[in-house]
Amino acid sequence: MDDAAKLKEFDDRIARGEIFEPKDWMPERLRKQLIRMMSQHAHSEVVGMLPEGNWITRAPSLRRKMILLAKVQDEGGHGLYIYSGVESLGVRREDLIDELHAGKAKYSSIFNYPSLLWSDMGAIGWLVDGAAIVNQTTLAKCSFGPYARAMIRICKEENFHKKQGYEILSTMMAGTPAQRAMAQDSINRWWWPSLMMFGPTDKDSPNSIDLMRWGIKRKSNDDLRQRFIDMTVPQAHAIGLTIPDPALKFNKETGHWEIGPINWEEFFNVINGNGPCNKERIAARKHAHDEGKWVREAAVAYAQKHSSLERRAA
Repeated sequence: MDDAAKLKEFDDRIARGEIFEPKDWMPERLRKQLIRMMSQHAHSEVVGMLPEGNWITRAPSLRRKMILLAKVQDEGGHGLYIYSGVESLGVRREDLIDELHAGKAKYSSIFNYPSLLWSDMGAIGWLVDGAAIVNQTTLAKCSFGPYARAMIRICKEENFHKKQGYEILSTMMAGTPAQRAMAQDSINRWWWPSLMMFGPTDKDSPNSIDLMRWGIKRKSNDDLRQRFIDMTVPQAHAIGLTIPDPALKFNKETGHWEIGPINWEEFFNVINGNGPCNKERIAARKHAHDEGKWVREAAVAYAQKHSSLERRAA
């Protein structure tokens, strides 16, 4: 069977809603797109630990510390799940991490913003993880088996993270004027970057067409962003938070909240390495990777030793 026939058969499978696995034939462009998309997702989970890890030692109570510590641990696990899925496509995790450290691989632009206040832990949990859930619940139904299966557990844990963030903010909004001002300040800084997480508007997203054609993306960037806005605005109003958008209005005819223009110049500036914390984030990841070298070497030596003992016993 030639490549044209294989492509038609593959497209027919996708049209029928079937799941494909790593060893199945797939277009080379799709394989490359999956590697790019999944590695970017994995990198985002790992780099995303940094703004929150910054507050573990400064959490205002033991309960808050324990919850935040568990959340950061979850994010590391999410990265491991997705790295494992990417490896099933024939790439080495070490190479993907090297690309991240060299600045060749992208991760979510939002993690290049600083976490300045404790209330930022609420904003990140509610807005950032909330935006991630909107995107990841559709990925849990995508056509690539390893990615879809990883999303099932990840989405469950992200729901916990979102509730944790919202609970922080709702508690602060029921507190003192200073606490309410702190919560509002965090929303003012994280709202627009959260909307940018879904990526450029559809006409400016070069990868979306192929990813939707092959069933990896089930919804467009704009559709996902609108769903997030419609879910989030009423939640903000319920606890007294103000969305920092003077153009925000509810369209009774469409049933959707409408927003002002997004600053896409800022978005592209951040993903091209010029955000507030780009250099800091990569430096922190490289330092952690270098410091952990002895752990990786010890794990490999342990595995090799026990593999040798098992062969002898056999």
